[in-house]
Amino acid sequence: MAPVLPAELYTAAQVRELDRLAIEQQGIPSLTLMERAGADALDALTARYPGAGNLVVFCGGGNNAGDGYVLARLARQAGLEVRLIALVEPGRLKGDAAASAQKYLQSGNVETALAIEGEDIIVDALLGSGLNRPVEGSFAEAIELINAASAPVFALDIPSGLHADAGTRLGSAVRADATITFIGLKRGMFTAEGPEFCGEILLSDLGTPAGTHAVIDPEARLIRHEEVMLNLQVRPRDAHKGRYGHVLVIGGDYGYQGAAILAGCAAARAGAGLVTVATRPEHARTIPLFRPELMTVAVSEARDLDALLDKVSVVAIGPGLGQSDWAISLFAAVLQTRLPLVVDADALNLLAHEHQYRENWVLTPHPGEAARMLGMTAAEIQSDRFAAVASLHAEFGGTVVLKGAGSLITGPAGPIRLNSTGNPGMAGGGMGDVLTGTVAGLVAQGMEPHAAAVSGVYLHGHAADQCAREGERGMLAADLLPVIRSLVNPA
Repeated sequence: MAPVLPAELYTAAQVRELDRLAIEQQGIPSLTLMERAGADALDALTARYPGAGNLVVFCGGGNNAGDGYVLARLARQAGLEVRLIALVEPGRLKGDAAASAQKYLQSGNVETALAIEGEDIIVDALLGSGLNRPVEGSFAEAIELINAASAPVFALDIPSGLHADAGTRLGSAVRADATITFIGLKRGMFTAEGPEFCGEILLSDLGTPAGTHAVIDPEARLIRHEEVMLNLQVRPRDAHKGRYGHVLVIGGDYGYQGAAILAGCAAARAGAGLVTVATRPEHARTIPLFRPELMTVAVSEARDLDALLDKVSVVAIGPGLGQSDWAISLFAAVLQTRLPLVVDADALNLLAHEHQYRENWVLTPHPGEAARMLGMTAAEIQSDRFAAVASLHAEFGGTVVLKGAGSLITGPAGPIRLNSTGNPGMAGGGMGDVLTGTVAGLVAQGMEPHAAAVSGVYLHGHAADQCAREGERGMLAADLLPVIRSLVNPA
């Protein structure tokens, strides 16, 4: 089992192809792979729950069930008490699953009644990663029973009922405390509802040679801490503010100046040399009272931006912008420039009304904004986040960050990037403004927009994870700012 998860994420179809290559090209019998899956799963289970003395294994009707039968047999041989509940009669199984069930039946029996009797661990081997339709009947009943139990749940390959590609529930899904997946990581485990239902994710490559994976390009890749740090070099001793760019934040309509302040502060904490906030005249007078390092410009109409746009390195537009005539005119003026842009919040809502395509911007929609941009519903966006982010990129160009659990980033080249940092404490106002400023601050320092988006999203979530050590509930967006400063300074 891999102690550190690899970066590569695959679709269920790609993992099936990896499985086929291991069997046909590497000469590993399919039953051997199933034996390895059951053995590795049991090793992981006993390592995670060393005091467990008895378990109940729920088995369905495919290879996922076969893995469960192997685990149950080996657990009995190791001295654990095992109950196995079969939702499909062993005699109806085929291939390796049937062979594994028969080996189990030589020393154990199966039950059909859906009941949990106080076992230490529940093992989910009901439905595998090939599921693509809603769960119904006895399988739905079993999932409901498992989720209602108090014992920890250990899922094999993927929690039953979770879509392996999209990370969404297919009617109902097992809520696991830990999941061991096989051969390759499935992309749906890391976005949408995947992280909530998978719990801790473990990987067993089943002893397949590394060359097996080399022939298939992954659908997505996790962002790695090391790659982000490579973009944050130690500054030379003769550094000055002119080297690190000038961020212009445009926003802060009446009642929303806090959003512009947060974005400006985040740009500064990310390392931008200069930050200017262009906002309503009433707000331009008061912002320096909150943060004197931020320069301000009073903007009554779009032409007030003209001289400023000739001086800055990057524009972040949207935090607190609103959708008034004032906002529309400012957004239209910014679209006339060739500056790199970071576009968020109401600027995205304005963009939804007048589609434009450009290469040098970063768009950072949450699912609701993405839905408006694509003429869909937020539920449709969440039902396939990978398809949604690809559609956004095709329609608008540049780099697109689809925010949410397991934020997705796509750009001009390479696989979709998936961010695994962050936590539910970020479900509060202002977090998106901090992200916008962070990404803009990195662009100002010379990062390409796509690299800045990847790095900024990772750092933003990583800062929130550090803040969450004091608790997720009650975390404020401003709490991230000093942590972001720490993270952008390599040790």
